[in-house]
Amino acid sequence: MTVTNESTIPVPDVAHGSINKELLGELQLGKWADVRKTARALAAKPELHKAEGASMNDQRSRVFEQLGILVDSNAVHRAFPAQFGGEDNHGGNIAGFEELVIADPSLQIKAGVQWGLFGSAVLHLGTQSHHERWLPGIMSLEIPGAFAMTETGHGSDVASIATTATYDEETQEFVLHTPHRAAWKDYLGNAAVHGKAATLFAQLITKGVNHGVHAFYVDIRDEEGNFLPGIGGEDDGLKGGLNGIDNGRLHFTQVRIPRDHLLNRYGNVDEDGTYSSPIESPGRRFFTMLGTLVQGRVSLDGAAVTASKMGLKIAITYANQRRQFNASSDTHEEVLMDYQRHQRRLIPRLAQTVAAGFAHEVLLEKFDEVFSGAHDTDEDRQDLETLAAALKPLSTWGALDILQECREACGGAGFLGENRITSLRQDLDIYVTFEGDNNVLLQLVAKRLLSDYAAEFRHLDAGVLARFMVRRAESLVFNRSGLRQLGQTVVDSGSEKRSANYLKEERTQRELLTLRVQDMIAGVADDMRAAAKLPKAEAAAVFNAHQDELIAAARSHAELLQWEAFTKAIAGIEDDTTRQVMTWLRDVFGLTLIEKNLSWYLMNGRLSMQRARTISPYINRLLGRLRPHVQDIVDSWGFTDDHLRASIATGAEETRQEQAAEYARKLRASADAPIEEKVLLNRRRAERKASEKSEVKS
Repeated sequence: MTVTNESTIPVPDVAHGSINKELLGELQLGKWADVRKTARALAAKPELHKAEGASMNDQRSRVFEQLGILVDSNAVHRAFPAQFGGEDNHGGNIAGFEELVIADPSLQIKAGVQWGLFGSAVLHLGTQSHHERWLPGIMSLEIPGAFAMTETGHGSDVASIATTATYDEETQEFVLHTPHRAAWKDYLGNAAVHGKAATLFAQLITKGVNHGVHAFYVDIRDEEGNFLPGIGGEDDGLKGGLNGIDNGRLHFTQVRIPRDHLLNRYGNVDEDGTYSSPIESPGRRFFTMLGTLVQGRVSLDGAAVTASKMGLKIAITYANQRRQFNASSDTHEEVLMDYQRHQRRLIPRLAQTVAAGFAHEVLLEKFDEVFSGAHDTDEDRQDLETLAAALKPLSTWGALDILQECREACGGAGFLGENRITSLRQDLDIYVTFEGDNNVLLQLVAKRLLSDYAAEFRHLDAGVLARFMVRRAESLVFNRSGLRQLGQTVVDSGSEKRSANYLKEERTQRELLTLRVQDMIAGVADDMRAAAKLPKAEAAAVFNAHQDELIAAARSHAELLQWEAFTKAIAGIEDDTTRQVMTWLRDVFGLTLIEKNLSWYLMNGRLSMQRARTISPYINRLLGRLRPHVQDIVDSWGFTDDHLRASIATGAEETRQEQAAEYARKLRASADAPIEEKVLLNRRRAERKASEKSEVKS
């Protein structure tokens, strides 16, 4: 049987049906579903769980011991070469790492530092001799290490770091030096306590020429844990989260290391100090070296999605059990999830998280293609870097917002440590500046969008370019004069139903989301075209004046990528009910994005007032349709009580509500039940009126 909604297109009758949770769960687990399941089984073990409330030192000791459990479980070696006991499975490796956030975000990040950063730098920037010398010890945890890139004075701007590695031809050694306090390596996991070595990034100088940033392998501590000569450091101390990681600082005073400690895959120094590289361009060489380390951003994107799912599973489960106020009944209180405001708080964020999850799977597959060598051209690597830079900001910012809303939606219970949401939010706070500040990453995306926009016209002749500019001018006149809005109003004839039918179309949502990106980039590109001929300082000022617009455009581009990934995933769902429910959820995601930027669509003439007024009421109708299915959606993620470890998501609240309802029922049925004061007052009022009426008659 089918029913018809506002359009004339039949849709499955899902009023009483259920989605296929197993099918949906497998779809969201993605290509490496088996790896994720194995990692989740490991994350369910109590010995890997975060010790909530433990001291910083106890957390650090516990997490370091947990790394050993990961080694013993063969959980961390998937990406390493088979000759060293790995699997050469790059995508599966990231998928498994991401799931460790379920056990403890500190464990996920500490493991990421050891094997995803420190170990990966040796693997991807070093050569075979380096692999043979150090990878076995790194994989077994015999060599705990730090990833010494960030400096106190330079975070995202890696090219400007000040630490130097100057080659001494006489001794055939590099001399590592920290020239000032701002050049100290900072915020480094494993640096404060556990690290015995580091992959150090420094400016390589030989024969008086600075060849830019390169990576070096450096021993930093002896077997007793003492710093080696010339090396010093400090403990970063207590942080706002992730206190299971021993973040610290390192500095170097004329520290000498052998020439062959240069990780020389992309740049080598001969015995006589001659520098050579397979990549001639210094700029391209730098970005190629940093691009090999993109997996940090990829894994943060996925871990943020997983943490968001955990928060939503807790909050929605609680909202389907917790009752508050009896607006529609004298005997039963309302379930929180039945309130429209509660639906507005959680369901759009559920849609956002599902979209981010599908987009992450696209990113993860792209990462695997590049690092497996299946598709590893310069263009492929640039696409991967841009995709990671676009998605990581949205998922990490989103996680903080989602976890905070989930905390508030659970009231006081959400603030209790036993329900874990506050702990997750604290630990994920740093994700927004890990592996590149989110605003800086979006600026990189914007620059790529500008360059792609410019490339479209680079080879056009003057006539074609002139016709394009004329069409663009005509489009601006048409949109901003209100003609497009007038046309939409005429088509809709003032009908809210017609406006809703227009907005729910997949083609419409794609067009509106795409046009926003295109228009914003085209507008900035037009304004900046003249800047190419200006002096450097003036050109930089022009760019700075448009920075906020560029970041907004990049964010809109990333949101479009998430919407497209969601839409593509829906096309692969064979179960009718599941596909319809997920289509509604995708519509909530797309229309919420449009609603958020409604002023832009109105100011730029892309939507009529009639259609703009329809968006919010239509989203609310979609929320009502989705409300019976949201528990099934979060249940499809497959989290167990051992994963969530939140008492309000275990059914305890439902038990309390049942006990309360049974108590109230028995009390109402009891002859000894006290009378409500308002009932007594109403009874007396009625008796008084009856008496007054009787007196009048007599």
